[in-house]
Amino acid sequence: MDDKFNTAAGWVLFAGIIALGFSILSGKYFHADKPERPETLGYVIEGVELVTDGGAPEMSFEQAMNMMPVDEQIAAGERIFNRCASCHTVEQGGADGIGPNLYAVMGAGIGNHVPGFAYSSALQGKGGNWDWDAMNEWLKNPRGFADGTTMSFAGLNKIEDRAAVAIYLNSYGSNLAIPEYVEALAEEAAEDQAEAAEVSEELAEDAAPVE
Repeated sequence: MDDKFNTAAGWVLFAGIIALGFSILSGKYFHADKPERPETLGYVIEGVELVTDGGAPEMSFEQAMNMMPVDEQIAAGERIFNRCASCHTVEQGGADGIGPNLYAVMGAGIGNHVPGFAYSSALQGKGGNWDWDAMNEWLKNPRGFADGTTMSFAGLNKIEDRAAVAIYLNSYGSNLAIPEYVEALAEEAAEDQAEAAEVSEELAEDAAPVE
């Protein structure tokens, strides 16, 4: 009985050793064919901006300025400008406050349109005029537009609010022509952006490491 048991136990042990050996060999063999995972995943493709959030791009300032009739834009801009009235006046001959009077500011020089006002050196050194693009960037993020400005206002997040305020200011002594928004041209620009996003995604997939 003991001999038969010892023989059976030996065969079982032998089979286990063989199975373990095959397992080790197969692991080494297949690991050799599998590429090592790189320490740094992917690589940067110069000149390509990856689209990650999938959100729609912000409308253009021209589109925002043409969303509704001018008189409605002015009324909306006046309501929003009430936040600024504690520091600025906008009527002709209005007094300077913490900030300068803003009559005829659109089209005027940045940092010098009110003679004698103590503009910050950041604005004085900015150069250029208060055109539509400059006013949009200023209203969006004053400190980003002129690093070192003394104006404490954080900015207007919504582009339609910035458009309304710019048009409101423009109605006081400036009357610059409001740029037209042509839907057909805007659609072509949107298509170009979509194509660029597709190319960006394809390049990102090509750059992804092989697992």
